[in-house]
Amino acid sequence: MPTGKSVVIGASGFLGAHVVRDLVDCGEEVRAVVRTTSDTRGIDGLEVERVTGDIFDPASMHAAIAGCDVVYYCVVDARPWLRDATPMWRTNVEGLRGVLDVVARADLRRFVFTSSVATIGIPAAGPATEEVRNNWMRRGGEYVQTRVAAEDMVMTYRDTHGLPAVAMCVANTYGAGDYLPTPHGGMVKAAVYGKMPFYVEGIGAEVVGIADAARAMTLAADRGRPGERYIVAERYMSPKEIFAVACEAVGVEPPSKAVSVRRLTAMAGAASLAPRLRRTTSLLTPTSVRLMHIMPRMDHGKAVGELGWAPAPTPDAIAEAARFYLGQRRRP
Repeated sequence: MPTGKSVVIGASGFLGAHVVRDLVDCGEEVRAVVRTTSDTRGIDGLEVERVTGDIFDPASMHAAIAGCDVVYYCVVDARPWLRDATPMWRTNVEGLRGVLDVVARADLRRFVFTSSVATIGIPAAGPATEEVRNNWMRRGGEYVQTRVAAEDMVMTYRDTHGLPAVAMCVANTYGAGDYLPTPHGGMVKAAVYGKMPFYVEGIGAEVVGIADAARAMTLAADRGRPGERYIVAERYMSPKEIFAVACEAVGVEPPSKAVSVRRLTAMAGAASLAPRLRRTTSLLTPTSVRLMHIMPRMDHGKAVGELGWAPAPTPDAIAEAARFYLGQRRRP
Protein backbone atom coordinates (compact mmCIF):
# COMPACT_ATOMS: atom_id res chain seq x y z
CA MET A 1 0.00 0.00 0.00
CA PRO A 2 1.05 3.59 -0.55
CA THR A 3 2.91 5.62 2.04
CA GLY A 4 2.52 9.31 2.78
CA LYS A 5 -0.73 11.20 3.14
CA SER A 6 -3.74 10.73 0.90
CA VAL A 7 -6.66 13.05 0.25
CA VAL A 8 -10.09 11.87 -0.86
CA ILE A 9 -12.13 14.50 -2.67
CA GLY A 10 -15.79 13.50 -2.47
CA ALA A 11 -15.22 11.53 0.72
CA SER A 12 -18.89 11.52 1.76
CA GLY A 13 -20.10 9.69 -1.35
CA PHE A 14 -20.69 5.95 -1.56
CA LEU A 15 -17.38 5.12 -3.22
CA GLY A 16 -15.43 7.97 -1.61
CA ALA A 17 -16.41 6.88 1.89
CA HIS A 18 -15.28 3.33 1.19
CA VAL A 19 -11.97 4.56 -0.21
CA VAL A 20 -11.47 6.48 3.04
CA ARG A 21 -12.36 3.38 5.05
CA ASP A 22 -10.00 1.15 3.06
CA LEU A 23 -7.12 3.57 3.56
CA VAL A 24 -7.82 3.85 7.29
CA ASP A 25 -8.01 0.06 7.61
CA CYS A 26 -4.57 -0.12 5.97
CA GLY A 27 -3.12 2.33 8.48
CA GLU A 28 -2.86 5.24 6.06
CA GLU A 29 -3.04 8.91 7.01
CA VAL A 30 -6.13 10.30 5.31
CA ARG A 31 -7.62 13.73 4.70
CA ALA A 32 -11.32 13.58 3.82
CA VAL A 33 -12.76 16.49 1.84
CA VAL A 34 -16.48 17.14 2.27
CA ARG A 35 -18.83 20.04 1.61
CA THR A 36 -20.71 21.88 4.34
CA THR A 37 -23.92 20.21 3.15
CA SER A 38 -22.51 16.66 2.87
CA ASP A 39 -24.12 13.67 4.56
CA THR A 40 -21.06 12.23 6.31
CA ARG A 41 -22.55 9.06 7.79
CA GLY A 42 -20.25 6.98 5.59
CA ILE A 43 -17.12 8.30 7.31
CA ASP A 44 -18.42 9.20 10.76
CA GLY A 45 -16.34 7.57 13.47
CA LEU A 46 -13.26 7.08 11.29
CA GLU A 47 -9.91 8.50 12.42
CA VAL A 48 -9.35 10.95 9.58
CA GLU A 49 -8.59 14.62 9.12
CA ARG A 50 -11.84 16.09 7.89
CA VAL A 51 -11.73 19.35 5.93
CA THR A 52 -14.38 21.40 4.17
CA GLY A 53 -13.87 22.06 0.48
CA ASP A 54 -15.66 22.52 -2.81
CA ILE A 55 -14.43 21.61 -6.28
CA PHE A 56 -15.60 25.03 -7.48
CA ASP A 57 -13.42 26.81 -4.91
CA PRO A 58 -9.76 26.57 -6.01
CA ALA A 59 -8.47 27.95 -2.71
CA SER A 60 -10.16 25.16 -0.78
CA MET A 61 -8.73 22.59 -3.20
CA HIS A 62 -5.22 24.02 -2.77
CA ALA A 63 -5.62 23.70 0.99
CA ALA A 64 -7.11 20.22 0.71
CA ILE A 65 -4.21 18.70 -1.22
CA ALA A 66 -1.41 20.51 0.63
CA GLY A 67 1.07 18.00 2.01
CA CYS A 68 -0.56 15.03 0.26
CA ASP A 69 1.07 12.88 -2.39
CA VAL A 70 -1.99 10.91 -3.56
CA VAL A 71 -5.34 12.40 -4.56
CA TYR A 72 -8.44 10.23 -4.96
CA TYR A 73 -11.11 12.05 -6.95
CA CYS A 74 -14.55 10.56 -6.22
CA VAL A 75 -16.93 13.31 -7.33
CA VAL A 76 -19.58 12.57 -9.95
CA ASP A 77 -23.11 13.63 -10.82
CA ALA A 78 -24.76 10.37 -11.91
CA ARG A 79 -28.24 11.51 -12.93
CA PRO A 80 -28.76 10.51 -16.57
CA TRP A 81 -32.48 11.25 -16.32
CA LEU A 82 -32.06 15.03 -15.95
CA ARG A 83 -34.09 17.04 -18.48
CA ASP A 84 -31.49 19.81 -18.25
CA ALA A 85 -28.00 18.29 -18.22
CA THR A 86 -26.30 21.57 -17.27
CA PRO A 87 -25.64 20.49 -13.64
CA MET A 88 -23.96 17.29 -14.85
CA TRP A 89 -21.69 19.17 -17.24
CA ARG A 90 -20.87 21.67 -14.51
CA THR A 91 -19.90 19.02 -11.95
CA ASN A 92 -18.49 16.24 -14.12
CA VAL A 93 -16.49 18.45 -16.46
CA GLU A 94 -16.15 22.07 -15.35
CA GLY A 95 -15.69 21.28 -11.67
CA LEU A 96 -13.14 18.62 -12.56
CA ARG A 97 -11.26 21.06 -14.79
CA GLY A 98 -10.79 23.42 -11.86
CA VAL A 99 -9.43 20.64 -9.68
CA LEU A 100 -7.08 19.47 -12.43
CA ASP A 101 -5.68 22.99 -12.70
CA VAL A 102 -4.82 22.75 -9.01
CA VAL A 103 -3.43 19.22 -8.86
CA ALA A 104 -1.42 19.66 -12.06
CA ARG A 105 0.82 22.09 -10.15
CA ALA A 106 1.22 19.81 -7.14
CA ASP A 107 3.96 17.25 -6.58
CA LEU A 108 1.77 14.16 -6.61
CA ARG A 109 2.72 10.53 -6.80
CA ARG A 110 -0.69 9.58 -8.17
CA PHE A 111 -4.05 11.10 -9.12
CA VAL A 112 -6.66 8.33 -8.97
CA PHE A 113 -9.70 9.37 -10.96
CA THR A 114 -13.13 7.78 -10.62
CA SER A 115 -14.25 7.15 -14.17
CA SER A 116 -16.99 4.82 -15.39
CA VAL A 117 -17.47 1.68 -17.43
CA ALA A 118 -19.58 3.98 -19.63
CA THR A 119 -16.29 5.15 -21.18
CA ILE A 120 -15.61 1.63 -22.46
CA GLY A 121 -16.67 0.87 -26.02
CA ILE A 122 -18.57 -2.04 -27.54
CA PRO A 123 -16.11 -4.49 -29.14
CA ALA A 124 -16.63 -6.32 -32.42
CA ALA A 125 -16.53 -9.60 -30.51
CA GLY A 126 -15.93 -10.90 -27.00
CA PRO A 127 -15.71 -8.97 -23.73
CA ALA A 128 -14.64 -5.34 -23.85
CA THR A 129 -11.23 -4.26 -22.58
CA GLU A 130 -9.68 -0.91 -21.72
CA GLU A 131 -8.36 -0.68 -25.27
CA VAL A 132 -11.88 -0.17 -26.65
CA ARG A 133 -12.82 3.50 -26.55
CA ASN A 134 -16.45 4.53 -26.20
CA ASN A 135 -18.14 4.17 -29.60
CA TRP A 136 -21.76 4.61 -28.56
CA MET A 137 -21.70 8.05 -26.92
CA ARG A 138 -24.65 9.52 -28.84
CA ARG A 139 -26.88 6.65 -27.81
CA GLY A 140 -25.84 7.04 -24.20
CA GLY A 141 -27.04 10.61 -23.78
CA GLU A 142 -25.42 13.52 -22.02
CA TYR A 143 -24.46 11.64 -18.85
CA VAL A 144 -22.21 9.35 -20.88
CA GLN A 145 -20.91 12.33 -22.84
CA THR A 146 -19.86 14.04 -19.61
CA ARG A 147 -18.09 10.93 -18.37
CA VAL A 148 -16.17 10.45 -21.60
CA ALA A 149 -15.26 14.13 -21.69
CA ALA A 150 -14.07 13.98 -18.08
CA GLU A 151 -11.85 10.95 -18.62
CA ASP A 152 -10.42 12.43 -21.81
CA MET A 153 -9.64 15.65 -19.98
CA VAL A 154 -7.80 13.79 -17.20
CA MET A 155 -5.68 12.04 -19.80
CA THR A 156 -5.00 15.33 -21.58
CA TYR A 157 -3.61 16.73 -18.32
CA ARG A 158 -1.49 13.60 -18.08
CA ASP A 159 -0.06 14.32 -21.54
CA THR A 160 0.32 18.09 -21.26
CA HIS A 161 1.14 18.58 -17.56
CA GLY A 162 2.64 15.25 -16.58
CA LEU A 163 -0.17 14.57 -14.11
CA PRO A 164 0.37 11.00 -12.82
CA ALA A 165 -3.25 10.06 -13.41
CA VAL A 166 -4.96 6.70 -13.65
CA ALA A 167 -8.62 6.30 -14.63
CA MET A 168 -10.68 3.71 -12.79
CA CYS A 169 -13.65 2.62 -14.92
CA VAL A 170 -16.04 1.59 -12.15
CA ALA A 171 -19.16 -0.54 -12.73
CA ASN A 172 -22.40 -0.47 -10.73
CA THR A 173 -21.41 -0.75 -7.07
CA TYR A 174 -23.30 -2.58 -4.32
CA GLY A 175 -22.85 -2.94 -0.59
CA ALA A 176 -23.58 -1.43 2.80
CA GLY A 177 -23.45 2.31 3.36
CA ASP A 178 -25.41 3.33 0.26
CA TYR A 179 -27.31 6.00 2.14
CA LEU A 180 -28.48 8.13 -0.80
CA PRO A 181 -28.91 5.51 -2.46
CA THR A 182 -27.28 5.18 -5.88
CA PRO A 183 -29.71 4.72 -8.82
CA HIS A 184 -28.96 1.00 -9.16
CA GLY A 185 -28.92 0.58 -5.39
CA GLY A 186 -32.30 2.28 -5.25
CA MET A 187 -33.78 -0.50 -7.38
CA VAL A 188 -32.43 -3.13 -5.00
CA LYS A 189 -33.80 -1.15 -2.09
CA ALA A 190 -37.22 -1.04 -3.75
CA ALA A 191 -37.14 -4.80 -4.35
CA VAL A 192 -36.22 -5.47 -0.72
CA TYR A 193 -39.05 -3.21 0.41
CA GLY A 194 -41.51 -5.01 -1.86
CA LYS A 195 -41.95 -1.94 -4.05
CA MET A 196 -40.40 -3.26 -7.27
CA PRO A 197 -43.27 -4.89 -9.19
CA PHE A 198 -41.21 -6.27 -12.07
CA TYR A 199 -37.78 -6.98 -13.46
CA VAL A 200 -36.58 -6.23 -16.97
CA GLU A 201 -35.68 -9.30 -19.00
CA GLY A 202 -33.00 -9.54 -21.64
CA ILE A 203 -30.64 -6.99 -20.08
CA GLY A 204 -27.72 -6.94 -17.68
CA ALA A 205 -24.83 -4.85 -16.42
CA GLU A 206 -21.35 -5.16 -15.02
CA VAL A 207 -21.34 -5.05 -11.22
CA VAL A 208 -18.85 -4.93 -8.37
CA GLY A 209 -18.89 -4.84 -4.59
CA ILE A 210 -18.26 -1.37 -3.18
CA ALA A 211 -15.43 -2.52 -0.90
CA ASP A 212 -13.70 -4.16 -3.85
CA ALA A 213 -14.14 -1.04 -5.97
CA ALA A 214 -12.52 0.99 -3.20
CA ARG A 215 -9.67 -1.50 -2.95
CA ALA A 216 -9.02 -1.21 -6.69
CA MET A 217 -8.72 2.55 -6.23
CA THR A 218 -6.20 2.28 -3.40
CA LEU A 219 -4.20 -0.39 -5.22
CA ALA A 220 -4.02 1.91 -8.25
CA ALA A 221 -2.31 4.58 -6.17
CA ASP A 222 0.62 2.25 -5.66
CA ARG A 223 0.59 0.00 -8.73
CA GLY A 224 -1.41 1.75 -11.42
CA ARG A 225 0.50 3.01 -14.45
CA PRO A 226 -0.03 6.73 -15.13
CA GLY A 227 -1.98 7.28 -18.32
CA GLU A 228 -3.75 3.92 -18.07
CA ARG A 229 -7.33 3.06 -17.29
CA TYR A 230 -8.60 -0.01 -15.47
CA ILE A 231 -11.96 -1.77 -15.62
CA VAL A 232 -13.32 -2.19 -12.08
CA ALA A 233 -16.08 -4.74 -12.61
CA GLU A 234 -16.35 -8.24 -11.17
CA ARG A 235 -19.10 -9.86 -13.26
CA TYR A 236 -22.15 -9.33 -15.46
CA MET A 237 -25.57 -9.81 -13.84
CA SER A 238 -29.17 -9.43 -14.95
CA PRO A 239 -31.77 -7.53 -12.87
CA LYS A 240 -33.54 -10.82 -12.19
CA GLU A 241 -30.34 -12.29 -10.74
CA ILE A 242 -29.62 -9.17 -8.68
CA PHE A 243 -33.13 -8.99 -7.20
CA ALA A 244 -33.14 -12.72 -6.46
CA VAL A 245 -29.88 -12.49 -4.49
CA ALA A 246 -31.01 -9.39 -2.59
CA CYS A 247 -34.44 -10.68 -1.69
CA GLU A 248 -33.20 -14.11 -0.65
CA ALA A 249 -30.74 -12.45 1.73
CA VAL A 250 -33.58 -10.82 3.69
CA GLY A 251 -36.27 -13.44 3.22
CA VAL A 252 -38.68 -11.63 0.91
CA GLU A 253 -40.14 -12.62 -2.44
CA PRO A 254 -38.33 -11.13 -5.44
CA PRO A 255 -40.19 -9.44 -8.31
CA SER A 256 -41.73 -12.16 -10.45
CA LYS A 257 -43.21 -10.24 -13.36
CA ALA A 258 -40.97 -9.85 -16.42
CA VAL A 259 -41.08 -6.73 -18.60
CA SER A 260 -39.34 -6.50 -21.97
CA VAL A 261 -36.93 -3.72 -22.85
CA ARG A 262 -39.30 -2.60 -25.61
CA ARG A 263 -42.19 -2.27 -23.21
CA LEU A 264 -40.05 -0.48 -20.60
CA THR A 265 -38.88 1.96 -23.27
CA ALA A 266 -42.50 2.71 -24.15
CA MET A 267 -43.29 3.15 -20.46
CA ALA A 268 -40.32 5.49 -20.13
CA GLY A 269 -41.50 7.60 -23.05
CA ALA A 270 -44.92 7.97 -21.47
CA ALA A 271 -43.48 8.59 -18.00
CA SER A 272 -41.20 11.36 -19.26
CA LEU A 273 -43.94 13.14 -21.22
CA ALA A 274 -46.00 14.31 -18.25
CA PRO A 275 -42.99 15.69 -16.32
CA ARG A 276 -41.91 17.54 -19.46
CA LEU A 277 -45.30 19.22 -19.60
CA ARG A 278 -45.12 20.01 -15.88
CA ARG A 279 -41.43 21.00 -16.16
CA THR A 280 -40.39 18.40 -13.59
CA THR A 281 -38.12 15.35 -13.83
CA SER A 282 -38.83 11.64 -14.25
CA LEU A 283 -36.16 9.08 -13.32
CA LEU A 284 -37.50 6.74 -16.00
CA THR A 285 -36.50 8.05 -19.42
CA PRO A 286 -35.67 6.39 -22.75
CA THR A 287 -32.01 7.26 -22.14
CA SER A 288 -31.91 5.75 -18.66
CA VAL A 289 -33.53 2.59 -20.04
CA ARG A 290 -30.95 2.46 -22.83
CA LEU A 291 -28.14 2.64 -20.26
CA MET A 292 -29.54 -0.48 -18.61
CA HIS A 293 -28.66 -2.71 -21.55
CA ILE A 294 -26.29 -0.98 -23.98
CA MET A 295 -22.98 -1.67 -22.26
CA PRO A 296 -21.11 -4.90 -23.08
CA ARG A 297 -19.63 -7.60 -20.90
CA MET A 298 -16.15 -6.62 -19.78
CA ASP A 299 -12.79 -8.17 -18.99
CA HIS A 300 -11.22 -6.99 -15.72
CA GLY A 301 -8.01 -8.96 -16.25
CA LYS A 302 -5.86 -5.85 -16.48
CA ALA A 303 -6.80 -4.75 -12.94
CA VAL A 304 -6.12 -8.27 -11.67
CA GLY A 305 -2.80 -8.60 -13.46
CA GLU A 306 -1.35 -5.12 -12.94
CA LEU A 307 -2.90 -4.03 -9.66
CA GLY A 308 -3.15 -7.39 -7.91
CA TRP A 309 -6.90 -6.84 -7.54
CA ALA A 310 -8.81 -9.86 -6.22
CA PRO A 311 -12.51 -8.99 -6.01
CA ALA A 312 -14.95 -11.10 -4.02
CA PRO A 313 -18.17 -12.39 -5.63
CA THR A 314 -20.51 -9.44 -6.12
CA PRO A 315 -23.60 -11.41 -5.00
CA ASP A 316 -22.12 -11.27 -1.49
CA ALA A 317 -22.06 -7.46 -1.69
CA ILE A 318 -25.62 -7.37 -3.07
CA ALA A 319 -26.81 -9.45 -0.12
CA GLU A 320 -24.96 -7.08 2.21
CA ALA A 321 -26.68 -4.13 0.54
CA ALA A 322 -30.09 -5.75 1.00
CA ARG A 323 -29.48 -6.25 4.71
CA PHE A 324 -28.27 -2.65 4.99
CA TYR A 325 -31.40 -1.24 3.31
CA LEU A 326 -33.68 -3.34 5.49
CA GLY A 327 -31.79 -2.25 8.59
CA GLN A 328 -32.23 1.38 7.62
CA ARG A 329 -35.97 0.87 7.24
CA ARG A 330 -36.30 -0.65 10.68
CA ARG A 331 -34.53 2.20 12.44
CA PRO A 332 -36.82 4.49 14.47
